[in-house]
Amino acid sequence: MRVATNPTGIITKEASSSQSVKWYTCDIPRATLKEIMRRKDGPALWNFGLWIVLLLASGYLAFRCYGTWWAVPAFLLYGTIYSSSDARWHECQHGTAFKTRWVNELFYEISSFMTIREASLWRWSHSRHHTHTIIVDFDPEIQVTRPADLFKIAVDFLDLYSGPVEIKRIALHAFGVLTPAEQDYIPLVARRRTIRSSQIYLLIMVAVIASAVVSKSFLPILFVWTPRFYGGWLHQLCGLTQHAGLAENVYDHRKSTRTVYMNLVYRFLYMNMNYHIEHHMFPTVPYFALPKLHEAVKSQMPRPYSGIIDVYKEIIPGLIRQSRDRNYYVAREVPA
Repeated sequence: MRVATNPTGIITKEASSSQSVKWYTCDIPRATLKEIMRRKDGPALWNFGLWIVLLLASGYLAFRCYGTWWAVPAFLLYGTIYSSSDARWHECQHGTAFKTRWVNELFYEISSFMTIREASLWRWSHSRHHTHTIIVDFDPEIQVTRPADLFKIAVDFLDLYSGPVEIKRIALHAFGVLTPAEQDYIPLVARRRTIRSSQIYLLIMVAVIASAVVSKSFLPILFVWTPRFYGGWLHQLCGLTQHAGLAENVYDHRKSTRTVYMNLVYRFLYMNMNYHIEHHMFPTVPYFALPKLHEAVKSQMPRPYSGIIDVYKEIIPGLIRQSRDRNYYVAREVPA
C-alpha cells in the first residue's frame, strides 16, 4: 500500500465550480459502451421480485418467532434484507434499474421511504455527489470527513448516527425548514415536493406508532424504519469500501473510489455497487451491466480488491491514521 500526504493539485472552489473541469474517463469503444448502457426491465424485475419474496418470507419468519430467542436471528435476517433497500434506492435514483420509467419511480419512492431518505432531497443530493465526488465543500455525501471520526463510523454499523440525522432532517423539512446547504443544491421547483414527501413520511410513521400503541405490541415498529438500524450492518460494511480513506479533491475516480470483488449474495443485496469506480465513471450504465463494463476497462483501472477482508486491511489502518492526521490518505496505484 502506497501512502501520501497533502494531495497534489488542490482544487479551489472556483476551479471546482468551473464548467471546464473534466474528469478522467477510461477509453472504451463507443459501440461497446452503447451496448452496455442499454436499459432493460428483465434483470431488475428478477432482482426486485426475489428481494420482495425474501423480504416477505423473512418478515413472516420474524413474526412467527416474535416472543422467543429465535426472534433475534430472524429479525436480523429481515433487517439485513430490508436495509438493502438502500442499494435499490440508489439504482432507481439513477433511473437505470428499470427501462420502464414509472416502475423505476415507484420503487424509488418505496425504497427511499424504507431507507429513511426523503426521495426529492436525495435525488438532488446524489446528483451533486456524482458531479463533485469527494470534492470538499461541494459533495454533500462524503461519508468519512477528515479527520476521521472513528466513533461515528463504528456506531453507523447500526445507523445510530446517520439514521437520527435523517429523521431530524425529515421532521424539519415537514415544517418547511431547509438548511442553507440544502437550498444550494435543491432547486426552488423541487423544494415544495421535498416538504410534501417529508410530511407524508411523518404521517406514515405516526400511523405505525399509533398502531403499536393500540395493539400494545412493538411489532409494527420492528417492521418499519427500525430495521434500518438493527439490520444496517451490511450497508455500512459495503458502503465504507466506496471512498473511505482515499484522496479528496481529485478529478480521477480511480484515486477516490474503489472496486471490490464480492460474493454473489453481497452483489445481489448491494446491486453490484461494489464496481464503484465503474459506476462513478459511467453513472448511466445499469447495475446489471457493471461487471461487463468492469471487464471492458479493467486494464485502465487500479487493482480491484479481492474481497471484503482485502479492502478492510487497507481501510481500518487508513482510517485510524486519518483520525490523527487529516492530510493522510491512501494513494492508489493507477495505470500510466
